[in-house]
Amino acid sequence: MAIEFKYNKSAMNELGQQLKIREIALPTLKSKEAALRMEVKKAKSLAVEYDDKLKQRVKDMKDMVRLWVEFDAGLIKLKDASYSTRIIAGVRIPVLDSLAFEQQEFSLYQEPDWFPDGMQILKELTEFSIKRDVNWKSMEILEQARKKTTQKVNLYEKVQIPEYHQSISKIKRFLEDEENLSKSAQKILKRRNDEKTSEA
Repeated sequence: MAIEFKYNKSAMNELGQQLKIREIALPTLKSKEAALRMEVKKAKSLAVEYDDKLKQRVKDMKDMVRLWVEFDAGLIKLKDASYSTRIIAGVRIPVLDSLAFEQQEFSLYQEPDWFPDGMQILKELTEFSIKRDVNWKSMEILEQARKKTTQKVNLYEKVQIPEYHQSISKIKRFLEDEENLSKSAQKILKRRNDEKTSEA
């Protein structure tokens, strides 16, 4: 992206202001990028942690597979999941606040005595699964924001700031050359006037 400018002082001042804005914003953008990078890692490690917990819980239940045939899946269901948002470096991410389950009444005399434990296991599996998904989603949102911030940092640092410096120095050289030419022209004019005066 080549910067368009005119060779005059007002254009140089305007470019100087734009350069200053970018130089002031750059450290903030770099800090934001670092914060987002760290938060992406946190969200990913939490997602992996909940995924591992989920897998481990399923693995622990391998011995109970035959019992689950007896379990009535209609006894428990997810009634509500409430979410809020958290802002990290200007980026909104979802946060799971709570889960509400709806449990049907059942007779402990007529149903197997492990049903209450089974309901608790299903709650845990649901919680681990939702928390894993929320953290994966957070990681995706944060990663996308980090990429945009990295692009902006690179744009400012590697493209725009050097171009503004270069454009300002071009204008300065042009104005200096113009001033030198003007002084030289004045000297030549003065010398000619002096020569005419001495001849007369």
